[in-house]
Amino acid sequence: MSEIKLQISEKVRALADQAQREVAPYFARIDAVAEENTRKVLGAFQHRRVAEGYFAGTTGYGYDDVGRDQLDAIYADIFGAEDALVRIQFVNGTHAITCALFGVLRPGDILVSAVGAPYDTLLGVIGVVDKGPGSLKEYGIGYRQVDLTAEDKPDIPGMAEAVRDPKVKAVLIQRSRGYATRASLSVDEIGEMITAIRAVNPKVYILVDNCYGEFVEEREPIQVGADLVFGSLIKNPGGGLAPTGGYIAGRHDLVEMAAMRLTTPGIGKECGCTLGNNRALYQGLFLAPHTVAQALKTAVFCARMMELLGYPVDPVSSAVRHDIIQMIHFGAPDPLKKFCKGIQMGAPVDSYVTPEPWDMPGYDSQVIMAAGAFIQGASIELSADAPMREPYTLYMQGGLTYESGKTGIMLAVDQLLGGQS
Repeated sequence: MSEIKLQISEKVRALADQAQREVAPYFARIDAVAEENTRKVLGAFQHRRVAEGYFAGTTGYGYDDVGRDQLDAIYADIFGAEDALVRIQFVNGTHAITCALFGVLRPGDILVSAVGAPYDTLLGVIGVVDKGPGSLKEYGIGYRQVDLTAEDKPDIPGMAEAVRDPKVKAVLIQRSRGYATRASLSVDEIGEMITAIRAVNPKVYILVDNCYGEFVEEREPIQVGADLVFGSLIKNPGGGLAPTGGYIAGRHDLVEMAAMRLTTPGIGKECGCTLGNNRALYQGLFLAPHTVAQALKTAVFCARMMELLGYPVDPVSSAVRHDIIQMIHFGAPDPLKKFCKGIQMGAPVDSYVTPEPWDMPGYDSQVIMAAGAFIQGASIELSADAPMREPYTLYMQGGLTYESGKTGIMLAVDQLLGGQS
């Protein structure tokens, strides 16, 4: 039987060789962060005396699931928190964030979004747009947001002013850009925001949406003063192995409040069976620093390839990164669709299908998504998505291995340039 080879034009191969040479120096700093975070994770595993017995699953109520409870403790150790809640019962990152918001907020309280509007799926949760019953607004919880400056930067004086009202109970900081065009936030920048906010309102809860940012830096937002962080297990911390779930980490009392929303008052963290998934959650977390580094290298390579073709990108290939997302400005729908088709062709699953825009639940415009993943919707696996609206900006992320991620980018560029179909 003859060898099956992916069809990539010589022009794209030459472009990839150039891009690889030019970004190679930036890979060293990614590897250094991955090495430090790997030591951190290994230290937490050893401190909590992880054993084979922790991988056994539970059913039904999930009482006395030692592996589940120890994984909570390990997440708390890694993130510098007092407590954590790691559960497959979270259906996505938005669900984890929602449980945290409903846990800490009460009728009459006000939530402030510190860096403009949050991610699209949270707008219905807050009640900014009507996505169905049960929003914070419906429960009498107010909302304000501090818009970005004219330079698309966080408005730190504006944040301080916004929290002067004693009714402001919580501030939400979104680390990643989401579908905005602002830069993602570094942990240091988040620390500066927290310092400014605390100087005015020391009692306010500061909550950080940590999605896409875990293990990209050597510190996490709890370590610069955040009260809670939350995210999805099918992004960075799941390492490509977690089949579903999310996490919340931070202050013990606030984690308990969120747990009571996930389950019910009086039960909280005590219930929640793991159905045999503990091994995947542990192994995924152990691999996460390395897997995140693979995704970051894929993003850097992608940025350089697109720079060489003349497309505006953010971050640029030489930038120090704070999340795994690579933004590419296409300016028109057709090249965006071609790029997504190529990303899909580079997937190990469903590579033969063509992505098309559709009315994705929770979004205010059609979304195109290329994602041939082992875990449905896993953003730590190579994927690319975009809202089909001006300026037709694509958000690429993931890559379980750099080699596969690089190949996916090459196939995407080949499609963009009118290569093999």
